[in-house]
Amino acid sequence: MLPKKAVIPVAGLGTRFLPATKVIPKEMLTVVDRPTIQYIVEEVVASGIKEVVLVTASGKSAIEDHFDYSFELETFLAQKGKLDLLNQVRQISNLIEVVSVRQKRPLGLGHAVHVTEQVVGDQPFVVCLGDDLVEAEEPCVYQMLKVFEKYQEAVVAVQEVAEEEVERYGIAEGEEVEPGVYRVKRLVEKPKPGTTSSRLAVIGRYILRPEIYDCLSRTLPGVGGEIQLTDALDILRKERGLYAYKFKGRRFDAGDKLGFLQATVHYALDHPELGGQFREYLKEIARQLD
Repeated sequence: MLPKKAVIPVAGLGTRFLPATKVIPKEMLTVVDRPTIQYIVEEVVASGIKEVVLVTASGKSAIEDHFDYSFELETFLAQKGKLDLLNQVRQISNLIEVVSVRQKRPLGLGHAVHVTEQVVGDQPFVVCLGDDLVEAEEPCVYQMLKVFEKYQEAVVAVQEVAEEEVERYGIAEGEEVEPGVYRVKRLVEKPKPGTTSSRLAVIGRYILRPEIYDCLSRTLPGVGGEIQLTDALDILRKERGLYAYKFKGRRFDAGDKLGFLQATVHYALDHPELGGQFREYLKEIARQLD
């Protein structure tokens, strides 16, 4: 059985982007002409998932509104004859079915996933983090679904990071069972230097079995006093199994200011209307810097 639902936690305060995120959810910050959350949802839809569960908090209603029908806006655009914009707005509202669940206390990613149990039920599901944008010919989630279909165990997306970056991530240690696929033997959240030889960093894409909910219920607060999804996954690994998949594509950390700017430049260069002009602008900037 393949997942039919995707969980997207969006309850964070976005403190790394203050003051911009004082009243605007960080997931609504735009990369070129789309909010970051839309890129994530479009990846999910392109992978065959039909329903999204948003884990929200106070002040996040703009995210739900973005994917909702807007009678006033659509009427205005129709009356003004702005049919291209009208079609874009309608495509967003028809993109996917959205269900929202509140995370009432900021107790970490593991807790955010745990509060979706009643909505997701007894079935496998996808988790995508809104900070991670992945540009790939084949959607990252779709790549992972093929791995899940073969092994029928939880799958986490990984990428190799530099040695000095290891302590910023959850790190997977394991045995490569086929090119790019690893049977995980240990997961450790933000390891201290010298405590692991692996550089396989877990990024914000997961395919989880429903047994993760029981694992989360037995997970004690870890790094930062939060319920870490990594710790629950390590329990799941011991009791069932866990695989790591080195996805094909380029990942941008849109939750980091530099990563956000890098994503903006990358997607702007690939934009069908703006790409050419923007490329010439960058060339001019480069000449001025020489």
